[in-house]
Amino acid sequence: MPEINKNNRREFLIKTGRAGLAAGIAASIIPSWACATGKPTVVGGGLWGEEIPYEQQPLPYAYAGMEPAIDALTMEIHYSKHAATYAKNLADEVKSVGINTGKIVLLDIIKQISKYSTKMRNNAGGHYNHEFFWKSMKASTSGNTPDGNLQSSITKDFGSFDAFKNQFADAAKNRFGSGWAWLVLSNEKKLVITSTANQDNPLMDISDIKGTPLLGLDVWEHAYYLKYQNRRPDYITAWWNIVDWSIIQKRFSKAL
Repeated sequence: MPEINKNNRREFLIKTGRAGLAAGIAASIIPSWACATGKPTVVGGGLWGEEIPYEQQPLPYAYAGMEPAIDALTMEIHYSKHAATYAKNLADEVKSVGINTGKIVLLDIIKQISKYSTKMRNNAGGHYNHEFFWKSMKASTSGNTPDGNLQSSITKDFGSFDAFKNQFADAAKNRFGSGWAWLVLSNEKKLVITSTANQDNPLMDISDIKGTPLLGLDVWEHAYYLKYQNRRPDYITAWWNIVDWSIIQKRFSKAL
């Protein structure tokens, strides 16, 4: 296969994302409210983790809502193509296995993922992680930092907020290939940072470090390549401006 240079790769990603968008809509992968206007319906209430349903939920902001940290085209392709495909494949696998979704919540599958197929692991994880990710962000603000007992716990477990950010950024930068970086409340009620490959997460029974995820950053190339190309550290730096620390605080309080 010939080598694809940076500009050609960018053009390829844009064209493939746009070409598949119409097919995704026609197949009803995404809800009927979406995407022609770029202003999806805002979800009421909150999803702090275990309440995440099997179905893809409306994006809680417009595609351009996270600019300049995440550009509108990346958000559109990421949500309506990549994440929607995980949701669709999860629905197919759940049906194939015969899971009663009225009795077994998604979290139960995630926590016992070793009992299921690779397809279930990839798509249950992919769907769960993306739903968690979307709701971890809000419109860009300056001086975006945690407060309350989350702030004090970060200081206690990492030394300072800046030290925490540096350690988290290192986990995100150093994740080889595709995956996620996580802030986790461990089973010992200590804040720890880890990363997982592909669509795994710390809730899974196969995870090296287990606990309740509070914050996760998607470092798959499709999450940032159109704008940042190979500059993953720049994506990580920009992303701090859109972390919704009020949501992270609620997850933390619930997990204590």
